[in-house]
Amino acid sequence: MGRLPVTGVVLAGGASRRMGRDKAFLDLGGRPLIAHVLERMGEVCAETLIVANDIPRYAGLGARVVPDVFPGVGVLGGLHAGLAAARHDLILAVGCDMPFLNPALLRAFGAWAEGYDVVALRRGDQVETLHAAYRRTCLGPMEEAIRSGQRRIISFFPQVRVRYVAPEEVLPLDPDLRSFRNANTPEEWAALQQEFSGYAGGPGSTLIVCF
Repeated sequence: MGRLPVTGVVLAGGASRRMGRDKAFLDLGGRPLIAHVLERMGEVCAETLIVANDIPRYAGLGARVVPDVFPGVGVLGGLHAGLAAARHDLILAVGCDMPFLNPALLRAFGAWAEGYDVVALRRGDQVETLHAAYRRTCLGPMEEAIRSGQRRIISFFPQVRVRYVAPEEVLPLDPDLRSFRNANTPEEWAALQQEFSGYAGGPGSTLIVCF
């Protein structure tokens, strides 16, 4: 199956305060955590880039590295930078700390984006703003939100067309919702490592955001 005409955006370079060290380069199965994410994204996306302000640190990973246009505004700033630098109208945005990405699910998000500016999973009141799709039409509303001092990603959602995906739509492709697993603390990292080591066939067998 060919790659989609979309840009995969991997957000990296965050402070990782709760982890205490840079999550992107934690060793998982003998490779940096971010390398697993880039590999999965490369299976689906015609272009993959990394958003990080320390460009030399990420330059050897085989993907274009772009810095924030608006530094210091967290994930919203990273999404804006990735969308602004993307060569395609649609991006699939993920974090650097989720190694169980599912190519089939990423493709589904690309398909669900037809006619919408944002596609995101919603579970109750929680919206998964990474492992989500964003169209270039979001750039203006994102910039307005940032300039007005808003940092929440969903702050610009009322200005665009959003398709909320229900868990029931995801479960046929990812029954355990592994695609959304990440690690923000040492405890979560330990659990992720254990799950990775026990995952039959490794993360590339059937499954598809560090900020």
